[in-house]
Amino acid sequence: MRIADRPLSRRRFLTSSATGLLGVAGSLGMPGLSRAADRPSASAGLQSGDVQHGRAVFWSRTDRPANAIFEWSTTESFKTANRLPAVAALPETDYTAKILAHGLPADQEIFYRVRFQDLGDIHVESEPVVGHLRSAPAGLRNVSFVWSGDTVGQGWGIDLDRGGMRIYSAMLKHDPDFFIHSGDNIYADGVLKAESKLPDGSTWKNIVTPEKSKVAETLDEFRGQYKYNLLDANFQALYRQVPVFTQWDDHEVMNNWSSSKDLRHDDRYKEKSIELLAARAAQAFHEYMPIATTLAEPARVYRKIAYGPLLDVFMLDMRTYRGPNGDNLQAVEGGEAAFLGAEQLAWLKRELSTSRATWKVIAADMPLSLVVWDDADRKKGFEAVSNNDNGKPLGRELEFADLLRFIKAAGVKNTVWLTADVHYTAAHYYNPDKAAFQDFEPFWEFVSGPLNAGTFGPNDLDRTFGPELRYIKAPDAGQANLSPAAGLQFFGHVAIAADTRVMTVTLRDAADHALWSTDIEPKLG
Repeated sequence: MRIADRPLSRRRFLTSSATGLLGVAGSLGMPGLSRAADRPSASAGLQSGDVQHGRAVFWSRTDRPANAIFEWSTTESFKTANRLPAVAALPETDYTAKILAHGLPADQEIFYRVRFQDLGDIHVESEPVVGHLRSAPAGLRNVSFVWSGDTVGQGWGIDLDRGGMRIYSAMLKHDPDFFIHSGDNIYADGVLKAESKLPDGSTWKNIVTPEKSKVAETLDEFRGQYKYNLLDANFQALYRQVPVFTQWDDHEVMNNWSSSKDLRHDDRYKEKSIELLAARAAQAFHEYMPIATTLAEPARVYRKIAYGPLLDVFMLDMRTYRGPNGDNLQAVEGGEAAFLGAEQLAWLKRELSTSRATWKVIAADMPLSLVVWDDADRKKGFEAVSNNDNGKPLGRELEFADLLRFIKAAGVKNTVWLTADVHYTAAHYYNPDKAAFQDFEPFWEFVSGPLNAGTFGPNDLDRTFGPELRYIKAPDAGQANLSPAAGLQFFGHVAIAADTRVMTVTLRDAADHALWSTDIEPKLG
């Protein structure tokens, strides 16, 4: 076998591809063109997502009506390439294209690429763009992944003088199998201005686009929020080389949105219908995210991703099915107290009870017990699960008491909750001996974020489910909306050892310093 045809390690791929986002055009036999400008653009790069046994989603975007031709191979040379059916990239989807690739061999380095054929002249093609992923294992092997959330919020965008969104490069250094984005992929209500003065006297300088210069209301403005993130080289590199498992939260639409959101007196919005804004936001989210559910159920976000015998990941949707944000004190589950909703809750119970993976990671876009006010200034209404009363479950807490009780009764072992949302990092151990509601087995919840957004916190803990604060790093009292330059940007890293099945969770900052770590022993048998 020639060296060029050997399977390539991801680390070598990262090194060889770090200087550019384009593959080698000659290997595809591209037609000769007089000018590069004649070709469709693939400047948005590539993304992959929802990788599990034998499959993955591939995504890209171009600048004109075109056919997207995706191929994959187990060698970087693409000597043996598996070509997928063409996908039309049209104005109706903002020239995005994605496809669910089947038949991927287990536990392999997979190289995939896309080229776009101009539908005005199919002999004119883009340069190919090459991406990489590691396919899900069929047997035991070490598993490694990262998670965080909350990208480009509170006025902090891409500052090229500071290296852009460098925390994405810090996550990439860990060579993870995948990245869980825990929601707030964008801040559709997060307007950027060109410059902001920082406490140290320096200036933060944002790249500013028309879509980021106002709140998003039209479909194209929501799409523009996602296109903004793709301007960052660090962001593109991670998504091109590491699959993303994504979910959404409030800022994909606007801050703290629910059916109770009233925009009548919000002068930023000409469109006053929260339902219409949410529908446009959902369309843009599904167009720009490599999420598999879109290909079967256009509006669905919640899903299970089976990643071999060591791990199942349960991606939740805590936004779509919730009742209105209010006092959160209802005595009956469901209705206005809904958070996951009856259908999603039944799905989660069913999938947890049938899971045979050692670890069940529940990826939640909001924390269980941190107090998140709907109106933070007046401390009125609730945005998250807890109601800040420390007593028996009420309101949205009822669904989670029901779920935790079920997990214990069904003998579901080794659940771990991962989340973001509150813009700091923390570790919570849920101890029934310290709880007002005690009918559950102990478990961990880990919080990390933001990703190039303002840092806040810390939030109060509601004691209904007995959370013990084991670690926290957040701004000092009285500080809020610290810029990314302050260094308080966070992600988490999870490593599961194939031999012992121990899960090691490490909380890290943007400089990739390990802040805190714990080993969690699995319950086997």
